[in-house]
Amino acid sequence: MNRLKTIFSTLTGLKIGLIATAVSILIYFTSFTPYKIPFIDEFDLKAYDFHLRTRGPVEPTGEVAVVAIDEKSLDKLGKWPWPRTRMAELVRKLSAMNPSVIAFDIVFSEPDESSGAAALRKLRREFGNSDPHLASLLKKAEAATDNDSILSKALSESPAVLGYFFFTGDEVSAPEGRQREKYLIPSRFASVRQISEAEPEFEVKEAGGITKNIPVIASSAESFGYFNITPDADGTVRWVDLVIRYGDEYYPHISIESLRRYADFPNLILNVADYGVDSINIGEVIVPTDEHGRLLVNFRGGPKTFPHYSASDVVDGAVPREAIEGKIIIIGATAIGIYDMRVTPFSGVFPGVEILANTIDTIISGDFIYKPEWFYVFELLSIIISGVLLSIAIPRVSALFTALFTLVMITVYIYASHYVFVHLRLWLTDIYPVFTIIFVASSTTVFQFVSEQRKKKEIREAFSRYVDRSVVNEIVKNPGLLNLGGEEKLLTVLFSDVRGFTNITEKLTPQTLVKLMNDYLTPMTEVILKNGGTVDKYMGDAIMAFWGAPLPQEDHAIRACKAALEMERTLIETQKTWDKPGIPKLVSGIGLSTGKAVVGNMGSSTRFDYTVMGDAVNLGSRLEGLTKEYGVRIIVPKYTYLAAQDEFAFRELDIVKVKGKDLPIRIYELMGEKKTAAELKELIDLFETGLKAYRAKAWAMAEEYFGHVLEIKPDDGPSKVYLSRIEVLRDAELPDEWDGVFVMKTK
Repeated sequence: MNRLKTIFSTLTGLKIGLIATAVSILIYFTSFTPYKIPFIDEFDLKAYDFHLRTRGPVEPTGEVAVVAIDEKSLDKLGKWPWPRTRMAELVRKLSAMNPSVIAFDIVFSEPDESSGAAALRKLRREFGNSDPHLASLLKKAEAATDNDSILSKALSESPAVLGYFFFTGDEVSAPEGRQREKYLIPSRFASVRQISEAEPEFEVKEAGGITKNIPVIASSAESFGYFNITPDADGTVRWVDLVIRYGDEYYPHISIESLRRYADFPNLILNVADYGVDSINIGEVIVPTDEHGRLLVNFRGGPKTFPHYSASDVVDGAVPREAIEGKIIIIGATAIGIYDMRVTPFSGVFPGVEILANTIDTIISGDFIYKPEWFYVFELLSIIISGVLLSIAIPRVSALFTALFTLVMITVYIYASHYVFVHLRLWLTDIYPVFTIIFVASSTTVFQFVSEQRKKKEIREAFSRYVDRSVVNEIVKNPGLLNLGGEEKLLTVLFSDVRGFTNITEKLTPQTLVKLMNDYLTPMTEVILKNGGTVDKYMGDAIMAFWGAPLPQEDHAIRACKAALEMERTLIETQKTWDKPGIPKLVSGIGLSTGKAVVGNMGSSTRFDYTVMGDAVNLGSRLEGLTKEYGVRIIVPKYTYLAAQDEFAFRELDIVKVKGKDLPIRIYELMGEKKTAAELKELIDLFETGLKAYRAKAWAMAEEYFGHVLEIKPDDGPSKVYLSRIEVLRDAELPDEWDGVFVMKTK
């Protein structure tokens, strides 16, 4: 330990900076080995996404359009998969508008059994030999109802490129019989051309099996391409494998085969060099690739950047001829639930058919994005120069200047990299030079202030055991907060209490009770803190927390509602771990209240708490008690409801006078988040209709609607409460001005 202290004392800011630079170089070289750090490469990929999104959408060439099997088509033409007759009709309608190519991002791998042709075929085999006339009739009927043959005929009269799928993982151990893929031969690469003097050694993705079109459909086409898409390690699609090896042959992606048909069937040539695949020739068109035969897709923009035409509109003749004529048309699914959802640099929800469109359009436009061969040298020089420059400069300047200098260096580098990307279409690395700048700057800065930072951390960690971390940070920034006093703020308070806890404690040993309390309060506290709340205090099994102080939170009511719901879910999950030891079931009630309250340090000059006080706080406590009265988990007043109604589902419970308040308040039950509580709408509507009838003294109607609520939710506490009240009020003499306000007698 003493030796380490001696070594540490001999270090200088310059030495630390140079050591950090050397570490950055070492990390860079590991990227070429199996021991590379994955998250660094993923950051570089995200930087590529940033360049694309910052560049923004670009106008497509206009040569590609998508015919979408979308929600509109499913509503009009029926659920997917459609009968082959429907697909045949779509193909015929498209062919009549004279497209150059109709590419299918679909594989017809199974026969269509919906037509009855299989049944007629079976009858012909059973009875045809005994009655030639019957056999002839059955054969004609079979031909007329064979949906696969009908689609095959439509495809044979169209410029179709059929899709298929390769298995490139461990799904299939060996290629299937070559004779079964003879129809793919016209669409394979015609040759592999060596363009370097050295003997090429290249690797492309290899397939072990295939999902192909059934023979009757495959025989109708002369162009085929696989539609495999492989995302990067972070799940985002940026590259497309333009070539896959299957057996001893090389086969093209459907985008390449579509362009080959578009160009009137020139030969496909795979160009290879000593470093791997160099490019692909589609006739005279050269498509650059990386060493594994992949194309970096220059995405034109987000979803629907390309013209989209609903398949049902094509069938109905609602798509103009000029929208289709002479273009590459891609048929694929975009309806939610049936399409292959992908992540791209522009969107987290991107149909695979549009990736195909972007790939084709990138090749047609020729605006390829390159990662040049010399970028390795550029990366290394960037690391060395930036690291040495910072190592010399930072120890000589203040911390503020260090931060500004570091920020300027990062900004200049990213701007230059982005300029080169947009205007020269060169993808230079961002992560390693930026990582070096940040690593060197932070290392030297931390070294200079390590002692002071260690002391602050120790104080902060010790103080955080007594109050919330946000309070500690606020006090560190503003020591004046340690003075007695407070200020009025608009905030939201939360009170939580376990129902019947006294009875539960009587059945437990002291050791079990202490463990239960810790196991209950720990996850509840974590939920509150995770949602930005401050835990005010624990009162046995009860918890008091608030939002909106000490730091301002414009959405304090929304945060509190979210925390309350999450506390209920967490209690249910935590209860599962208690069932086996025989811990009684815990049920909590939560009251929320939004309003003005005084927040600050309350107590004496020697001992005080950071807490809140005021009517809004008292109301939250009263509402927590009301949860038992109505048999619900979470109750909020009107002001909380108004602040959070756009995000959450509520139902009005009552108008009540709580103890200690002269004016009645309208209260609501918080039932869930709106986006996940659509199924509650019927229950809420029925209950609130019953509530209106109750206040109008229409007892029978109120009973009917509360009864409907109980049919949906048999244990609904509020409905049972109102049905009990109606039994009492039905025969009571109520004044004409009776407004249905319920007066609470207890806290």
